[in-house]
Amino acid sequence: MQFTALQIGQLLNGTIEGNPEVAVSSVAKIEEAESGSLSFLANPKYAPYLYTTGASIIIVNEDLNLEKPVSATLIRVKDAYSSFSVLLEAYNQAKLDKSGIEEPCFIHPSAKIGKNVYIGAFTYIGANAVIGDHTKIYPQTYIGDMVKIGESCTLFAGVKVYHECVISDRVTIHSGTVIGSDGFGFAPQADGSYKKVSQIGNVVIEDDVEIGSNNSIDRATMGSTIIRKGVKLDNLIQVAHNVEIGSNTVIASQSGISGSTKVGENVVMGGQVGTVGHISIAKGSQIAAKTGINRSLEEEGKKWGGMPVTTFNENYRSQVVFQRLPELERKLEALEKELKSLVNRDDE
Repeated sequence: MQFTALQIGQLLNGTIEGNPEVAVSSVAKIEEAESGSLSFLANPKYAPYLYTTGASIIIVNEDLNLEKPVSATLIRVKDAYSSFSVLLEAYNQAKLDKSGIEEPCFIHPSAKIGKNVYIGAFTYIGANAVIGDHTKIYPQTYIGDMVKIGESCTLFAGVKVYHECVISDRVTIHSGTVIGSDGFGFAPQADGSYKKVSQIGNVVIEDDVEIGSNNSIDRATMGSTIIRKGVKLDNLIQVAHNVEIGSNTVIASQSGISGSTKVGENVVMGGQVGTVGHISIAKGSQIAAKTGINRSLEEEGKKWGGMPVTTFNENYRSQVVFQRLPELERKLEALEKELKSLVNRDDE
């Protein structure tokens, strides 16, 4: 695929400086780019590469001042970083553009398949499932009975969606993720064993959610586990049964949200965060990596950290003290020796 500077400029509503007919067929970082590639400059730290790069087209901010001539064609825009992300999305969509139904795959006769849908080979779609228009389902994906998937969704290879789960519009789910596996529910018995509690709820994923690879999102015991609109989940995250994650919340890799926890909207959660169950996390909370949340966080827009959780500043001060413990231990030992010496002197 080739795009000219003129085409890119029109897409981004940018101003072209240089040859509008120069074409590119790849994208690259400005410090590594070669002829025929497209790059961008947003961080001033990389400005020197503007004059040495081999890129044919560079997207720059409209207020950039040149120190000397450049060989590349420039496209000036209001925000180079955002504009480049728009191009990357268009480039990626063009690469992933597929349609039609590949064989072999199994689609139950009662399933409803929308228009312009792609279904990859070795995919299973169960009874009464609904697949919306323009949705792409890559090979070896499992869609259970009565699952509903909205329009313009992408399920990459190997995604598993258990029965009766609901996925809304423009949702992206990456490979290896399981939606709707049983919640971790077992009742202790008098003899010390555990009896499984049937998990009869489902998972509901609202619009514009993106879920990374190898996530596990458990179905509710009753009712629904809910991922609200605009949530972004990194790879390797566990979301337990009956959890609700508020809109536009972002959670980084290896975090675990225990059962029936309610996470508010616009929460930012670092990697390897863990929570106990049946708590709530307030809107706008910012939670540092490796935080252990053992209670509800009720104050909105606050920063947290530590294990167990404290305010971010308290946790930071605790870390400073912890780093000084060896020094404090030496001082304490010296004081003990001095005290013993004084006591012995008085005894004499």
